[in-house]
Amino acid sequence: MTARYCSLARQSAPSFAAGLAAGRLHALVSGHRMWVNGTVLHYCFFDRDTDTSVIADPGTGRTRAVSWVGGKEQRDVVRGCFQEWGDLGAGVSFVEVDDRSEAELRIGFQTGDGSWSAVGRDALRIGLDERTMNFGWDLTAPGERATALHEIGHALGMLHEHQSPFAGIHFDDEAVYTDLAGPPNFWSRDKTWFNILRKLDAHEVNGSVWDPHSIMGYPFSAGLILEPEQFRAGLDPPGVLSAADKDFVRRWYPPDPVSEPRELVPFRSVPLRLAPGAQADFTVEPPETRTYTVGTFGDADTLVVLFEERDGRPRYLAGTDDGGTPHNATVRTRLVKGRRYIARIRLYSTWGSGETATMCW
Repeated sequence: MTARYCSLARQSAPSFAAGLAAGRLHALVSGHRMWVNGTVLHYCFFDRDTDTSVIADPGTGRTRAVSWVGGKEQRDVVRGCFQEWGDLGAGVSFVEVDDRSEAELRIGFQTGDGSWSAVGRDALRIGLDERTMNFGWDLTAPGERATALHEIGHALGMLHEHQSPFAGIHFDDEAVYTDLAGPPNFWSRDKTWFNILRKLDAHEVNGSVWDPHSIMGYPFSAGLILEPEQFRAGLDPPGVLSAADKDFVRRWYPPDPVSEPRELVPFRSVPLRLAPGAQADFTVEPPETRTYTVGTFGDADTLVVLFEERDGRPRYLAGTDDGGTPHNATVRTRLVKGRRYIARIRLYSTWGSGETATMCW
């Protein structure tokens, strides 16, 4: 019996300026979907009668509404999986909220729509009334808890492990297309290619060594893999977080607390002395209510994210990166006197002098 598979939506590859140095390109490609360290990811479940998709019945052509609302047992499985990822103690944590406008991750349970998630910060491009994650089958069935762990891995920025160019997997392509075209997936050739046969860029993958035990890999039945020889009889990951999964998340989101944030005073620049992958945090307490810009200067690729502190927790407000362009990353938004904000700046890479600074103005 073929397993049910996660089906990521096809998205265009990130586009960067031509001629970037290899090290700079690697840093940009590997990090462009990842959250800044210290992010609190808020998630909510769709729970209204109006939370639906309208689909056409293939037999009659008539449209009908299909609910996104899941039962308590389903939601509890997902809650438990968020807690399992959170218990790793990495620099990203999860909090459930009721208000979808407060949630970066919005979860539906539309049966028949497959299980999928936006990858990392791609969730921020999706409208507040739309799902960033869906579960299309019963998560309480034996073995299906792994589906929830897998989709949360995508939300953290992880991609499919079996698509790693380091895996050395040689599929019987036509056997894979035939297998996935039938039940329970009924995939097109394009969806099968994108989610299984397509190899990721070496800069995108979760690690430099293939992990056949990763929660981000698929199980494959006998006859689909030609090489490595030991997997011709099938590949069946255990469906739990592997040691490499945990190491990857802790490496991208170090559990050690970031140093105490420095204050960013309007019109006073602060030098940034960061190694690639490192981060600096600043507090901003605006002296007046108006539109401010927070940004960087110098020869560096950076991610700048601004949070508003509410009830002692950072809530995502705005963010941008300079995406390998010669321009510096800036966030422009309205700040309110009497409120406290946190600016987090993560360095992808530097070039030229490498001298960088940040300022609020």
